[in-house]
Amino acid sequence: MKKQVLIALLLLSVTSLLGAQDFSRGVNVTGWFQAGSAREIQFTMFTKKDFQQIKSLGCDVIRLPINLHYMTHGEPDYTLDPLFLNMLDQVVDWAEELQIHLILDNHTFDPAIDTSPDVIHPLKKTWAQMAQHYKDRSEYLYYEVLNEPHGIADAVWAQIQQEVIDTIRVYDTQHYIVVGGSGWNGYHNLSALPAYTDDKLIYTFHFYDPFIFTHQGATWGEPSMASLSGVPFPYNASTMPTTPNDLKGTWVEGAISNYINEGTINRVRQLIDIAVAFKEQRNVPVFCGELGVYIPNSNNTDRVRWYEVVRTYMEQKDIPWTMWDYKGGFGLFEKNSGEMFDYDLNVPLLQKLNFNVPPQQEYVKKPETKSKALYDDYPGEGVYNASYRNGGWLDFYSPNAANGNYCLCWSDVAQYDAVVLDFRPDLDLSKLKEHDFELTFKVKSTASAAKFDIRFLDTKTSPADRPWRMGMTIDNTVVPFNGQWQEVRIPLKELTEKGAWDEAWYNPQGLFDWTDIDRFEIVPEHQPLTGITFCYDDIKIEGEEIEEEIVTRVRQEQLTQVKVFPNPFTDEVVIQFPSGDMNTDVTILNMLGVRVAVVHDKSESGGYTTARWNGKNESGYRIPPGVYYVRVKSGINHQTVRVVIQ
Repeated sequence: MKKQVLIALLLLSVTSLLGAQDFSRGVNVTGWFQAGSAREIQFTMFTKKDFQQIKSLGCDVIRLPINLHYMTHGEPDYTLDPLFLNMLDQVVDWAEELQIHLILDNHTFDPAIDTSPDVIHPLKKTWAQMAQHYKDRSEYLYYEVLNEPHGIADAVWAQIQQEVIDTIRVYDTQHYIVVGGSGWNGYHNLSALPAYTDDKLIYTFHFYDPFIFTHQGATWGEPSMASLSGVPFPYNASTMPTTPNDLKGTWVEGAISNYINEGTINRVRQLIDIAVAFKEQRNVPVFCGELGVYIPNSNNTDRVRWYEVVRTYMEQKDIPWTMWDYKGGFGLFEKNSGEMFDYDLNVPLLQKLNFNVPPQQEYVKKPETKSKALYDDYPGEGVYNASYRNGGWLDFYSPNAANGNYCLCWSDVAQYDAVVLDFRPDLDLSKLKEHDFELTFKVKSTASAAKFDIRFLDTKTSPADRPWRMGMTIDNTVVPFNGQWQEVRIPLKELTEKGAWDEAWYNPQGLFDWTDIDRFEIVPEHQPLTGITFCYDDIKIEGEEIEEEIVTRVRQEQLTQVKVFPNPFTDEVVIQFPSGDMNTDVTILNMLGVRVAVVHDKSESGGYTTARWNGKNESGYRIPPGVYYVRVKSGINHQTVRVVIQ
């Protein structure tokens, strides 16, 4: 009987352990929820498509760093911002739908500030709310108490962590909790943790050894290692760099001298074995939440070799891991690339991580041919918030929108601060400019005497090039600032070159390049907005779709309802189309997609309607023979037919 009970207990223990490690490998999705407040999160930075792509690599877990304490209204209650929960709920939905494990990592973390014992207050307040909110979600969700506590005694941190575990369990007894030691979640500090009695814990550590290899070029440590580069892995005497002058006399100089011992494959495995020993002695699941090598100053071949060594050994020891990060300085993409999934993945790295390698293509930038939203509740597709300010506040989610749910507002900002919408990749707007597209937006303010600049910046492509500006000053002579929403429409052709700032001022030289646009900015160029608020909404580049879109539709659509005859024609063409209750317009376009004439623009009763075109443009002049297009548009439906003038 005792033997049977022992076997049952062992099976229960093994089952529990396996349940905690249903995931094996993945990435940290960084720089997303690591914002100063919920209102500074750029939600469209990542989408469900990114999660799908991450899963296609073979990842089954995502660790999501969150500045959790900043997602609140502050002390004393640290009430979570509903906007934050709304955004995070959507992320949790994606993970559950795609069956990807999602670790909600409390990343309220500053490497320059020691963790205070007072952290207990925001920890308990925020995790109580998180547990209440997510207690009924699926087993794909995990809570991580706090990233890399440091400068705090092991015993003090252990007690704080116990209290947080107890707080979560008041509301949620189902989800696993990720816990770690002090000392930056170091593997040495795991053994200092008490034997927590909760049976749904996963113990985490981070791995960045040898540190002078993984962090060469990093600026955020003490001292900065920006000047350190060329450290090989493993150690190689012939390629080992000397200590840079600014690092002599620091711990880095000692680490370089000792690299012959620390920079070996065997030493890396020995250090991982510290976590392995803890795992085996405690019989608990252990997870490596961060590992990686900083890209800028490391040799890619050595970097890839390090990942292979660490990955294979952790998998051999049954330790799941998430690398730091997916995109960014430690990520999966080529150095200095646009980090586009179909073009820029670091294929040798993916291979050594045993990830699936999707086909990679050579990126060729093509001219934009249709309208583009820059901001509409959120920054548009391929548009990223790179705003900067030295004062006041900036809110991308103000509820007083002209349309939709949100608008963009800022107040009390300094002169030369900027709302920056960065295009990734850079855009070719040359065709949109040629074909009379407009920059449109809505603006609201009560500051009748204030003004600001809107501008596009092109890309600095060489040391001799400049980030040239093309823009316009907006004041109450353009639209009244009377507290009501006003629409601004500016043809791209009417913007004027404004010069460039590139460590010095450069006057306009006619060198602005519409084929290589880096960003769009809104700037109080003329004065600070002290005591002034401006709100913006529906920032777009709008116009009639041009050639590529027309040709694509002609190939794809079965055009059976719109009839055009005779075709070809000489003097006049008859256009028949089904009528409806909605307004229908019939527009003639040339091969470039530019409007030639509008021959019908009104509502009709049922049946078929006939319109006629005499081959003349809107000015009444006969146009040259050639290929044109008849576009019939009613509501969101449209059809296009090719027509030839003989």
